[in-house]
Amino acid sequence: MHAFPKSPIELKTYLVDPLYRNTFFIIITSISSAGFGFIFWMLAARFYPQEDVGVATALISSMGMLILLSKLGFDQSIIRFFPTRDKSRVLGTAITVTTLFGLVLGVLFIATVDIWSPGLHQVKDYALLYIAFLIANSVTAFIGAAFVALRKSEFYFLQSLLFGSRLLILIPLVFLGALGIFSSLGLSFIIALIVSVFLLYRSGIHLSGLDQEFLLDSFRFSAGNYISGLLIAAPSTILPILVLNILGAEQAAQYFIAYAIVMFLFLIPTSFTTSLFVEGSHGEALKRNVLKSLAGIFALLVPAVVGLFVFGEYILGLIGPDYVAGLELVKVLAISSFFFSFSEVFIAIKKVQYGLKSLIVISAIIFILLLGSSYALMLQFGILGVGYAWILTYASIGIVVVLSMARRYVL
Repeated sequence: MHAFPKSPIELKTYLVDPLYRNTFFIIITSISSAGFGFIFWMLAARFYPQEDVGVATALISSMGMLILLSKLGFDQSIIRFFPTRDKSRVLGTAITVTTLFGLVLGVLFIATVDIWSPGLHQVKDYALLYIAFLIANSVTAFIGAAFVALRKSEFYFLQSLLFGSRLLILIPLVFLGALGIFSSLGLSFIIALIVSVFLLYRSGIHLSGLDQEFLLDSFRFSAGNYISGLLIAAPSTILPILVLNILGAEQAAQYFIAYAIVMFLFLIPTSFTTSLFVEGSHGEALKRNVLKSLAGIFALLVPAVVGLFVFGEYILGLIGPDYVAGLELVKVLAISSFFFSFSEVFIAIKKVQYGLKSLIVISAIIFILLLGSSYALMLQFGILGVGYAWILTYASIGIVVVLSMARRYVL
């Protein structure tokens, strides 16, 4: 395996490497997004009434759900097909299809909001604004995927900085109540979209219309990744509800905070494997990049986990003294990040190899095993049972993945 940089000179050299360079910007993008998000909600809680904050979080969460459903796997197809197809047509098709689908979902959500979420009935009063922000968010996300696919993740990082403009808009809009919080986020999407389109054109890509040939050729890959993505993402949204229903609100809060902290560890393997997928799609040697990715992941993950073990109690104490009781859960979830890394590498490999059947199967196993074991182990071990479920799930997958990669890349 390649050694990870140990000095500033080595770091500069490694940042010339497309895999490490892309990974670096993806990681700092994730960190900056999380940091801006934390400050945003901290300011919102301070300057807006609690009721307005509650309504705004529901509005923003509903938008996030619609964005997730409307992607249709095209965010992955952009990365996979950019190196071999007309980039303008690939991106134009992805944006056209997902925007139309997102528009339909948005209109249906607003029309039926009294059924699904009566507490958000006021969304009907600013339906056009909601749709506009939804589309801006969606298009900007796809352009961000294009920047990653182009190996220009520094533009992806710039997008996250532009999203941070919501901090400047938030307080002046306090007179609008919940709409002020929602609008500050939505306006940051529009600002980021304008700059992103400019950078996209400077990169030689124009937003063309629908390419039916690409749409048909990429359908299987997009659909496979769509199903896989939903299966992987679902447990993160279901588990807090499961904990709430079985163990109560206090334990649910501890799980949410513990998971939010450990998510920073999960960013390391997901960032590396996104870059691995990009490099593999560009035809770079898969074996070499797999080994480089694993070396980079563990070079960062080991000290990060050790740091969390040492300072975890202090971090939880900063959030609130009641959350220190979740320290053991944080440690258990942190250990699972090592096993999680192997499954992420395997998923990236299968995306490069067009192994959609394997991709869906492993995602379905993770979905069933993680939720099923969480339920069973919670009944026996309480909140720690969820942590044990993460280890059980990803250790089981990890063993299979390591054996598979050893046969293919080592033996």
